[in-house]
Amino acid sequence: MTDRILVFNPRSGDGKRSACARAIAEERGYDVRESREKGDTLELAREAAREGASVIAAAGGDGTLNEVVRGVDAEGGLDETTLGVVPCGTGNDFADNVGVRGVEHAFDVLKNGRRRGLDLGSVRWTAEESADSLAGTPARPFLNSCACGLTAEASAGATREAKRRLGVLAYVLSTLQRTRTFQGLQLDVRAGPQNDPVWTGEALMLLVGNGRRFPGERMRQANMEDGLLNVVVVRNRPALNYLTEGAADRLLRRGASHLTRLKVDHLEVDASVPRQFSLDGEFVEGRHLRADARPGAVRFAVGEGYDPSPVDPTRPGRPDDA
Repeated sequence: MTDRILVFNPRSGDGKRSACARAIAEERGYDVRESREKGDTLELAREAAREGASVIAAAGGDGTLNEVVRGVDAEGGLDETTLGVVPCGTGNDFADNVGVRGVEHAFDVLKNGRRRGLDLGSVRWTAEESADSLAGTPARPFLNSCACGLTAEASAGATREAKRRLGVLAYVLSTLQRTRTFQGLQLDVRAGPQNDPVWTGEALMLLVGNGRRFPGERMRQANMEDGLLNVVVVRNRPALNYLTEGAADRLLRRGASHLTRLKVDHLEVDASVPRQFSLDGEFVEGRHLRADARPGAVRFAVGEGYDPSPVDPTRPGRPDDA
C-alpha cells in the first residue's frame, strides 16, 4: 500500500477535472479514496493520517481542502504529513495562492515542489447570547479565509447547479442579487493580545484572510508565513455602484475611507445577532467568533510561483503587511 493518498471529491466543480485528477493519481501510484457523501472527506483524511501517510492531497475545491486539513489536524498529523491540493473546484483560490496552476501541474508540485511551513487560521464560535461559552468550544482551522456579511451570505446563495453551470460567475451574480436587500452587520471588533477595541458599527462585510489576497490589494497572494491574519472591515453602504466594472477593486482599494485594515494574530468579533461565517466556503452560524493565527502549522507542497514574502506592487519595496 502506498503512503501517498489522494482524498477525492467527485462532486467538485463540473466533475471533469475531478475525473482527470483520479486518472492521473492512479497512473502515478496514489491510493485514491473517494468521498461518497457529506462528511466523508474529513473522515477519509483522518484515516489517512492515522495510517501515517507521508503525503495527503485533496482533490476538490477550497471546501474539500479545508475538510482534509481538519481531518489531518484532528489526528494530530500536521507535523508528520505533507499536504497538497489538486484544484478541481469552482474557484480554487488556495491552489492559485500556492502556485498550483492546474490538475496535472498539481501532481508535479506534489512530487517536486518545495515544502513550506504555512500558517493556519483557527476559529471558535458560538450562537449563544453570551461569549463566555467560547472557551469550551472546539477550534476549527481555515487555510484561506473566514468571511461574514454580504460576501458570505451571497456565497451561501450560490447553488451547486449554478456553480456547475456558471463557475465563479455564480458567486458574482449571487452577490449582485443580494446587494439590494442586505441590511448590514452590527459588529464590535477587538484585536491583539489585550483585546483592544478596533472597530464598532454597521459593516457590509468582515474579511479575515490567511491565504486569500483581497481585491484592491493587487497582490497575487497574501503572506502565509508571517504568523498574522489579514483583516478587513468594510463599512456598510459606501458610495459605490456595485454594478459597475471594477466595483470590487474600488470597494477594497487600499486607503479607502470606508475600510479598516488590520494585521493581527488574534481577533474577537461580536455580532448583534447570529450571522453566517464562511470558513473556506463552508458555513457556520455564530454571534461571537474568536480567530487566531497558528504560525507554520501545516507543511504544504507549493509551486514555483509561490512567494513566501509577497510585496504589493502598488507599494514598491514595502511588505504586504505594512
